[in-house]
Amino acid sequence: MTVTTSPNLQALQQILQDRYSCRAYRPEPLPRELINTMLQVAQRTASWCNTQPWQVHIISGEARNRLSEALYAAAEVDPIGAGEFPFPTQYINQYRERRRTCGFQLYEAVGIERGDRAASRIQMLENFRFFGAPHTALLFTPTDIGTYGAVDVGAYVTNFMNAATALGVGTIAQASVSGFPQIVKEHLGVGDDQMLVCGISFGWPDPEHPINSFRTERAEVNDVVHWHE
Repeated sequence: MTVTTSPNLQALQQILQDRYSCRAYRPEPLPRELINTMLQVAQRTASWCNTQPWQVHIISGEARNRLSEALYAAAEVDPIGAGEFPFPTQYINQYRERRRTCGFQLYEAVGIERGDRAASRIQMLENFRFFGAPHTALLFTPTDIGTYGAVDVGAYVTNFMNAATALGVGTIAQASVSGFPQIVKEHLGVGDDQMLVCGISFGWPDPEHPINSFRTERAEVNDVVHWHE
């Protein structure tokens, strides 16, 4: 067996190829057993000194609806908010182009013309409806651990989404909700000893919705890897 014919590697490659940011969902909730399976897989995430700093709050049903309504109302006034981790100050060069391309693909999929700010704003606010997903996970890290904890949470997010993909579940990681940490904390009963990193909305994907039709591209390995020998 060669490296490229390893069944484990092939399975991982297929999961990574299949995963995408799902922005339209069927309304029916997932079985609790299925969600627990995803959580068990993600719990194997590597972390700094094995601290496992993530705290995960999953909202569904009325709890989900109440938080969605509060976030949507706040985002209508200020769509960015003020998160506990600062957002990027700017995107330049290839990072800006990749971001723009993703945005254009999204808007094209749902028929929003370039420059239509009103329609773009309506689509942006769907973040706070959790794109119709029946479940959303809100991820926190201890305030004292700070950035190191946020990095570990990022690894957890990846593994959670890959586990979901392996089970046919759609996901989307959402930085948008982290702009409103006090609203989220009040709804979940979380204190200031925890910092909100991001959310992950998830559920059965709606394959018929056009917004789920596009896929983002990835840079070539040689564009991001630098060898030193």
